[in-house]
Amino acid sequence: MMNYTKYRKGYYLPPTIDMSWAQKEYPEKAPVWCSVDLRDGNQSLVIPMSLDEKIEFYKMLIKIGFKEIEVGFPAASDTEYALLRRLVEDNLIPDDVTVQVLTQAREHIIRKTFEALKGVKNAIVHVYNSTSVAQREQVFRMSKDEIKQIAVDGAKLLKELTEEAGADYRFEYSPESFTGTEPEYALEVCNAVLDVWQPKADRKAIINIPVTVEMSMPHIYAMQVAYISQNLKYRDNVVLSLHPHNDRGCGVADSEMGILAGADRIEGTLFGNGERTGNADIVTIAMNMFALGVDPKLDFSDMPALVEMYERVTRMHVHDRQPYAGSLVFAAFSGSHQDAIAKGMHWREEKDPEHWTVPYLPIDPQDVGREYESNVIRINSQSGKGGVGFIMEHQYGIEMPKKMREDFGYCVKGVSDHKHKELLPDEIYQIFIDEYVNVETPYKLIDFLLRKEPDGTRSGSVDLEADGKHRTFVARGNGRLDAVSNALQENLNVKYTNLTYSEHALEIGQSSRAIAYIGITGEDGKISWGAGMDTDIITASIQALFSAINRMKAGK
Repeated sequence: MMNYTKYRKGYYLPPTIDMSWAQKEYPEKAPVWCSVDLRDGNQSLVIPMSLDEKIEFYKMLIKIGFKEIEVGFPAASDTEYALLRRLVEDNLIPDDVTVQVLTQAREHIIRKTFEALKGVKNAIVHVYNSTSVAQREQVFRMSKDEIKQIAVDGAKLLKELTEEAGADYRFEYSPESFTGTEPEYALEVCNAVLDVWQPKADRKAIINIPVTVEMSMPHIYAMQVAYISQNLKYRDNVVLSLHPHNDRGCGVADSEMGILAGADRIEGTLFGNGERTGNADIVTIAMNMFALGVDPKLDFSDMPALVEMYERVTRMHVHDRQPYAGSLVFAAFSGSHQDAIAKGMHWREEKDPEHWTVPYLPIDPQDVGREYESNVIRINSQSGKGGVGFIMEHQYGIEMPKKMREDFGYCVKGVSDHKHKELLPDEIYQIFIDEYVNVETPYKLIDFLLRKEPDGTRSGSVDLEADGKHRTFVARGNGRLDAVSNALQENLNVKYTNLTYSEHALEIGQSSRAIAYIGITGEDGKISWGAGMDTDIITASIQALFSAINRMKAGK
């Protein structure tokens, strides 16, 4: 039995705050995004990225639209130091992009960080020290005043070294392990740091509120963020930033609620990579905004290419069900889901509505570079006629009658169930060809010749092969199809009623093929379906009749 009594809440509620933010439906604009993939994300990899892989990742981040990118902890390793120097020496930092570097609030580490920054035009120097009760008591064994002094001394050194360098670096401070810190104390430390920096409108400071370890439900964290936002000094000149981790699986929710509570900026990673259970997933947060009609200011229109690069350089895997990016997130295997999606897509074609409202698809898959046919409708033993019909129509131009789609759907489900596998579109098409089109056993059409009589009827002959023998029958009827149908019923041991017929062209042009569909009701009341393909529509129709009769004889 799991002993839940060994745990207690490790967070602290803030004092009374203005909760009006909780009435907001969604953010009105995107936050400032800062990718920490090259630092926080990279340090969590089993095999960290090489320098060249980091450069490739960095270029992708810029292509997507990130304007702030944390490139590493230069004092931590030669590789991280080398990355920043490579970016400078190869002139890889665009004028509208700011690189961010991380440093502990320790003098020798801060000084080495500034050495790495030489030649950087736009930089954020991010300094931090831990403030939580557990860290103060167990790790540092220092008082509140001593911990606050570490932050103040670090802030002073950042300011001094920046002035010595004649640079305009921006500053960021994080009370690390904030979620285990008393909010009033965290606020006190942050305000002490801001008193050193004296931020101005043209050079704002960043106060970053990290979820170093998730300890509460998202609304508690949002209340803590709101308290900080509402009580920070120099608030108009401060960018309030969040850095949620994902220990409780709430990194996205923490970020979204934190933005509503007053945050201006999010630090996170693509697909949520990071220590332990990961960081806030910027792809999901941004795409959630997109799905609400808010411009996320990031471009994920080629999600497959992004996933390919990410998996290759990080050796990580984007889960098949990862929101927006996974290979199966737009896939519908359920028959009822497929039917609703197919009808929704037809409705869009008919109505051309302004907004996206297709059932089961929160966004248009094409907005992230996915195709309907290969990604949305997936066929297995759980699928139904709607999905099968959608694939046949959209990929092969085959528009079966409604009842025939149902019959074919059961046929496809049976094959998938027997093989215990998903069926690809080409496999589904081949099942249709093999089972329904131009079926020639036991009766094979050889030829027919029909002429129009003065009374408008048709008469002539139909040649066929029956049980391996050539036969010729006299044919008479109201039309050519009726004449052949009468000949077959009169001369072969076949009886049926309620012949239904439809046809359409498969291609456009002189040599285009046509397809015809025929359903016949046997003496047992069961409908048997057949299809015929030919460049001549009349031949296709008669081939469809032969197919239906042959399938009826086979009990299909």
